Amino acid sequence: MNRKKITFGKISKSICTETSASEEKNESPSGFGIFGKKDIEESSSKIIEINPADEEETENLKKVMGMSEFGKKAKSFDVEEMVEHITKSLNSKKPIKSSNNEINKDLELTFKSQESSENNVDDDSNEDDDDIIGPMPPPAPPEDTKSTKKPTKNDDSDDSDDSESDEEEETQLVDKIPCSHEVSMTHGVKAITAIAADPSGARLASGSVDYDVSFWDFSGMDSSLKSFRTLQPCENHPIKCLQYSITGDVILVISGSAQAKVLDRDGFEKCETVKGDQYITDMARTKGHTAGLNCGAWHPFIKEEYLTCSQDSTCRIWALYRPKGHKQLIKCRASNGVKTIPTTCAYSKEGSVVACGCIDGSIQMWDHRKNFINPSLIHRTAHKNGLEISSINFSYIGNLLASRSCDDTLKLWDLRIFKEPIAEAYGLFSRYDTTDCMFSPDDSMLITGESLAKGQTHGRVLFYDTKTFNLVNEIKVTNSHVIKTLWHPKLNQIFVGCGNGVVKAYYDMKKSLRGAKLCVVKTKHKKNHIEMISTQQIITPHALPLFRQDRPKSVRKQMEKDRLDPVKSRRPDLPITSGQGGRVASSGGTLSSYVIRNLGLSKRIEDDQDPREAILKYAKEAEENPYWIAPAYKKTQPKTIFQDGDDEGPSKKKKTE
Repeated sequence: MNRKKITFGKISKSICTETSASEEKNESPSGFGIFGKKDIEESSSKIIEINPADEEETENLKKVMGMSEFGKKAKSFDVEEMVEHITKSLNSKKPIKSSNNEINKDLELTFKSQESSENNVDDDSNEDDDDIIGPMPPPAPPEDTKSTKKPTKNDDSDDSDDSESDEEEETQLVDKIPCSHEVSMTHGVKAITAIAADPSGARLASGSVDYDVSFWDFSGMDSSLKSFRTLQPCENHPIKCLQYSITGDVILVISGSAQAKVLDRDGFEKCETVKGDQYITDMARTKGHTAGLNCGAWHPFIKEEYLTCSQDSTCRIWALYRPKGHKQLIKCRASNGVKTIPTTCAYSKEGSVVACGCIDGSIQMWDHRKNFINPSLIHRTAHKNGLEISSINFSYIGNLLASRSCDDTLKLWDLRIFKEPIAEAYGLFSRYDTTDCMFSPDDSMLITGESLAKGQTHGRVLFYDTKTFNLVNEIKVTNSHVIKTLWHPKLNQIFVGCGNGVVKAYYDMKKSLRGAKLCVVKTKHKKNHIEMISTQQIITPHALPLFRQDRPKSVRKQMEKDRLDPVKSRRPDLPITSGQGGRVASSGGTLSSYVIRNLGLSKRIEDDQDPREAILKYAKEAEENPYWIAPAYKKTQPKTIFQDGDDEGPSKKKKTE
């Protein structure tokens, strides 16, 4: 069978012109026309025909413009040569199990032959007068880098290669951890049980057992690393959980009380949930929690929705500005149908799943889009019964779940196969029921803290590979417990809450952004203090006046005394109230000055003399020359007797018998 070359060229159709000519004689009908196929026009046959004059014009344009052709011509394939070459390669004397490298060489030869045949076809097609239109051939596939490796002969060499690749992956994971530098921020003396950072990474909040919540601002903080505000939002209740909303404008505070609080960025209270009636058995009948809270979380997309779980064996979903009643209620049940206490709760990264870990060791999940009556996923024996599940955390992709419990284990779960954990880590001592775990920003590692066991000297932060669950790295933080860990995805910094009241921040100068790097480089500003030299004072109450020491007066009293002194206070001249002192004429030109000069100042009264003496001074004159009162009472007035000044004490009356 003779095979010819396949070319993609012009597609033409022979059209019968006789029928068209005969149909042209028919007159076009009036009205809406005729239903059916449209008649073929004469112009369609003219499009196919090519005049030699037009070809000469195109050739002249090519010569003038210096172009070989207009547009690209389609490449043709010689199918016969391709088939012959493939049959030769298959029938060659090569082993059946050829390596990947040899197969790639064969493919390269076939594609080279194709290209050579295509070039030949292009040369032949250039000789033709007609322009060929069609699709381009597919490009050659790139060479596989893995196939270029030489095949190994022994199995031992394969194992060594695998171990080398694992070591390379581990070294790459270690390089991802930002731990080249560290800084310490002192919160207080007691254990840090809650840490939260806003999504932008500008602020950090830390809560402790000492009821305090401290706010740290990285952009406004200097190298002294002091918090700009510390407050007690829940009075005498320890802080168990802190979390910023998705916008970072408010923060959820979960404490040991039955009421959750929402604060703004500066620590002022926005709202507080209502407390339920503790005498009602059915928790659905109450509007709020009746026992202490354990954990809380914000919805990842609905900015006004948050979740809380409590000791009253319920989880409640709240709306931000409607705190007088819960939005949804979730009752946690054990395997026998009785109540069980949820110790931690979380949303999935998509917000479609609500999960909680209970004190009976179970992990229960509900679909957020449905009612919260029956859990959609449940594992009754995830951890040991009677020990709190301190933390559950979803991966950023959403398929994995990590759980940390007080039974000293860390487990990794696949939500698609939620029957058994895909990896476990044992012997991780946890003293606090708020010890958490979380994924790295790329889900390649799992990070958790370890409390200080008996005989150990340092609390550690542990990093596990999520694929192999091998220990990638460990950081010895401090000589106390490691409770809270936070790996911020935007800052690429790790914040660790310790049992001695210190918050550690780990970062890398090249890989980390902003955060602790901003405040470390700022110098501490010193305040201008008033220098005072304190002299030692010796108190001697019975010392002679020559050896007495003046008691130092306070600064305020000294300032008040100096204020009264016109010289030290530099008091300006007082306004002129009269004509005294030589400032104006001694006599003055007004009537008031004349009266003052002749009457007021002529007889000056000494205010220091005794008024009794001043009156008795006129007694002799009044007796000798009475004028007003004495003549009127002369007959009836008794004789006045004045007391002598020499007598001491009042005169005593004699006793009458």
